[in-house]
Amino acid sequence: MDFYHAPGSSSLATHIMLREAALDFRPHKVDIFSHTLEDGSDYARINPNGYVPALVLDDGTLLTESVAILDWLAGRAEAPGLDDEAGRLRHLQMLAFMSSELHKPFIPLFFTEDEEEQTRLRQALEPRLAWIGARVQGAYVFGDRFTGVDAMLYVMLRWAEMAGVAYPVGLNGFIGHVEGRRSVRRALADEGLEPLRAVT
Repeated sequence: MDFYHAPGSSSLATHIMLREAALDFRPHKVDIFSHTLEDGSDYARINPNGYVPALVLDDGTLLTESVAILDWLAGRAEAPGLDDEAGRLRHLQMLAFMSSELHKPFIPLFFTEDEEEQTRLRQALEPRLAWIGARVQGAYVFGDRFTGVDAMLYVMLRWAEMAGVAYPVGLNGFIGHVEGRRSVRRALADEGLEPLRAVT
């Protein structure tokens, strides 16, 4: 399959889950500002919406939208607890929350120069991160099992540090657990990114 991504973007969560599921894939970097691939070709020919991540399966099927991709990959990673309807619904519910309530407000925060707007966005994001932090049930959001929710939350916490958004101190432990995973270390290295914490 072909994986279209931009280093450090929300597609990092997909990259992590591809490694977690031990799937073979061909990575392709996308310039999300010019909407071009490394060879200069038009990314819109792959994904007309122009954003990442995108997966093109070996049969030509195009998968877009982080919620759908991460849920699909979590199933292939055989994450315990996602093999029944209730577990799958909890997974989808949390992915949808992060997509709409975290991912969306972060984007303007990175680009606005209006200090009042920056403050407003940080004040909107901080209680939402606190809400998720209060629901972490162990090493990860759903206990000891690593899912697409954890991969996405990890990316959102990386963004929080970049944008000066506060999050619960308790989530530092979560970050440590996530960055201790081989799949995460491999994805970070592939994208030329440093971990947030020193992994011992």
